[in-house]
Amino acid sequence: MPATYVIGDIHGALKALDQLIGRLPLRDGDTLIFLGDYVDGWPESAGVINYLMSLESKLACVFIKGNHDISCESWLNEKTIENPWANNAGKATVASYHKLSADERMVHARFFSGMSPYFIDDKNRLFIHAGFSNASGSGLIDQVIYKDRSLWELALTMDKRVKKDPGLFPKKLLQFHEIYIGHTPTLIYNKDLPMIACNVHNIDTGAAFKGKISAMNVDTKEVWQSDAVYLLYPGENGRNP
Repeated sequence: MPATYVIGDIHGALKALDQLIGRLPLRDGDTLIFLGDYVDGWPESAGVINYLMSLESKLACVFIKGNHDISCESWLNEKTIENPWANNAGKATVASYHKLSADERMVHARFFSGMSPYFIDDKNRLFIHAGFSNASGSGLIDQVIYKDRSLWELALTMDKRVKKDPGLFPKKLLQFHEIYIGHTPTLIYNKDLPMIACNVHNIDTGAAFKGKISAMNVDTKEVWQSDAVYLLYPGENGRNP
C-alpha cells in the first residue's frame, strides 16, 4: 500500500534533506508532503529548491509554503527588497542565489508561486505550515496564518484537559481528523522528535538550529530523521545565535 510521509522544516540544509530522503523506505506510488520553510538558515537554500524540483519528477510531492518561503519568493520577484530579511534570516539564502543565473532564479520563483497554502487529504487530514483562521464561519479555512503559533499553543494548552474530558476538545481542531504543522521547533520544549498535542502533530524538530529534519509516516506514525544539521555543516551557524 502506498505510504504518505510528512516532512518538517528544512531551512537550507540540503545535506540533511538528502540524508533523510535516503533513509526513507520509499516505493513507487508514495507521496511526500513538505510543510514549508525550505530556505533561510543553512547555506544551501537554492540547492534545496533544486533538489525538491528534481524530487518532484520522481515522486508525488506536495509543497506547502512557509513564511520564510514567502520572503524568498518576494525577493526573487523583486517585489520588495525586504532588507531586514535579506540582511538577517535571508542572508545565507541570498548568498546561495548569487550562484544561480537570472533565468534559474526565475525558475525558482515560479516553483515558489506554485506552492500550496495548505493541503487536505482524502482522510480529512490537514497539512499546513503554522495555522489558520475560520472566524467568519464561511468555510473550514478563511485565512492561512504563516507566522502565528496560536494553533500549536491551543493544542498544547488543551491537551491535558481533553484527555480528562473529551468534551473540551476545541472545535477548531475537530474540523480535521489530524493536523500536521511545522514552524515551531520542538527544541523549544526540549524535544528532538515530533510532538503531538490533541490531534495536532508538530513535525518541526529544529533543523534551523541544532535539531534534525524529521519525516513521519502519517498512517503508522513511524519517524525518520537526519543527523543533527549543525554536524553536517561544521563552521556554519544556521539560525543559531
